[in-house]
Amino acid sequence: MAALVMQAISMSPKSLHQIQLQPISPLLTSFVPPPKLTTNASKKRAIRASMDGYSSSSSTTAVVDPPKPFSGKAEADVVVIGSGIGGLCCGALLARYGLDVLVLESHDQPGGAAHSFEIKNFKFDSGPSLFSGLQSRGPQANPLAQILDALGESIPCKTYDSWMVYIPEGEFLSRIGPTEFFKDLEKYAGLEAAREWRKLLDAILPLSAAAMALPPLSIRGDWGVLSTAGARYAPSLLQSFAKMGPKGAFGATKLLRPFSEVLDSLEVKDPFVRNWVDLLAFLLAGVKSNGILSAEMIYMFSEWYKPGCCLEYPLHGSGAVIDALIRGLQKFGGRISLRSHVQAVVVEGGQAVGVKLKNGQFVRARKAVVSNASMWDTLKLLPKEFVPKSYEDRINKTPQCESFMHLHLGFDAEGLPEDLGIHHIVVNEWERGVDADQNVVLISIPSVLSPDLAPPGKHVLHAYTPGTEPFGLWEGLDRRSSEYKDLKAKRSEVMWKAVERVLGPGFNRDKCEVKLVGTPLTHQRFLRRNRGTYGPAIEAGKGTFPGHSTPIPGLFCCGDSTFPGIGVPAVAASGAIVANSLVSVSQHSQLLDAVGI
Repeated sequence: MAALVMQAISMSPKSLHQIQLQPISPLLTSFVPPPKLTTNASKKRAIRASMDGYSSSSSTTAVVDPPKPFSGKAEADVVVIGSGIGGLCCGALLARYGLDVLVLESHDQPGGAAHSFEIKNFKFDSGPSLFSGLQSRGPQANPLAQILDALGESIPCKTYDSWMVYIPEGEFLSRIGPTEFFKDLEKYAGLEAAREWRKLLDAILPLSAAAMALPPLSIRGDWGVLSTAGARYAPSLLQSFAKMGPKGAFGATKLLRPFSEVLDSLEVKDPFVRNWVDLLAFLLAGVKSNGILSAEMIYMFSEWYKPGCCLEYPLHGSGAVIDALIRGLQKFGGRISLRSHVQAVVVEGGQAVGVKLKNGQFVRARKAVVSNASMWDTLKLLPKEFVPKSYEDRINKTPQCESFMHLHLGFDAEGLPEDLGIHHIVVNEWERGVDADQNVVLISIPSVLSPDLAPPGKHVLHAYTPGTEPFGLWEGLDRRSSEYKDLKAKRSEVMWKAVERVLGPGFNRDKCEVKLVGTPLTHQRFLRRNRGTYGPAIEAGKGTFPGHSTPIPGLFCCGDSTFPGIGVPAVAASGAIVANSLVSVSQHSQLLDAVGI
């Protein structure tokens, strides 16, 4: 979010022209009432799980319905491809602005990488599990929270302030906030590490107010940003920098540079502190401190290390976030259609005019089409004759993050510690780097805070390797082959061992009621992600995330392949930018007034 804010006010006229959106727009739709968006969802998911993307000995047997023709009005002002958080934020805001929006989702569950699914009454998160700022309000709120506020929606959350860390130096409960972490630093890294950490916080926390001074909801991708963001907020932003004196000048020069430059300029050299910052950066954006924008890290530090901060978990799981966005979409007349696979973007007269579904049906977009797919998957939807070679080459040359291994478990809580805690991070070796494969495992046990996610007396658990699993190991394998199954067993062992370390001797993997192992091929298949990737691996100082327009008028993009990048706050902001840019400055300003920012 901070990166979005700072780049928006530092754009040259040339860069503004490059991301200026055409006066045409696309959006999402839905015909199934939330929160129960599908029937027999657990049976369908169990069938998908029994295929070789996921494997489960506990899957039930059911018959998957054949694809159905698109039912409903086959046109809208805006057609949105994909119901990820970025697409839903874009579609819901456009509906709030009064446009007729249709969101088309290929799967039987909405939410993209953030969807939830159910097997044997265990409700699992498929993606994000570490949230903060969902209940924040006002100009400096989390972008997703601002969008929910604009839609008149909210998400009940359980708050907490710590997670367990398992590192080579030992195990400790890491608490957020400005003071508690110092005790852990002194114990595991020494007084010098604590001194450098304090120096770092003293330098960057004052910058957070300035870095977050422009509300993400105020940003748009055309010259109207000078009114909705510049005129409204730039004076207070500049004033906040001025009040900080030399620190303000320091921040202004560093916000759009790699965070490692901030560490170097402050002479932060302690290995533990550098490793810890690398870990935080990688979990946030898929790159280490030498690749993440300083503004992004400052935003994260303000969320985790300021007085009074806390982490949040949405009650009923990450699917509650998706349900809230769909409620907002439908409240204002937007629609969403599940199991509606878009096969191609239709271009007539050089302009995107709609989409063709897998069943051959044409859905017209009177104003625009918005793709929430990755840049590589969007490219596959476009008629080659309308795609400039330079645009195709840029996409194909963009580096990718690696993929994931996943472990979803449902098991009995008997014999396990009562104070498990929701989140656990395991780092096997600092020397290999936090971005090395099989080195970092994240574990979430959300039923600790939201017991309704599991049957009474049981838990759900999601373990994963965060964007570090090489797709090349899996490419070309037949999901039904013994080679694939053997590789799954081998590559998932690092997660099983991490889970056993976290849960202790009372846990028995053989007694799990649900066991699902996901691979990069799972990501590629079920999320329709090119090579199962986490997203673009664009490093600060070496490249920038693309804007939201495309060479095809009437076609726009949002999500983690666009500015400001990877992560829930970033993709929510990207959806808002596209939506804001497709309406007039007057409409945009009225929305800002309505939500009090």
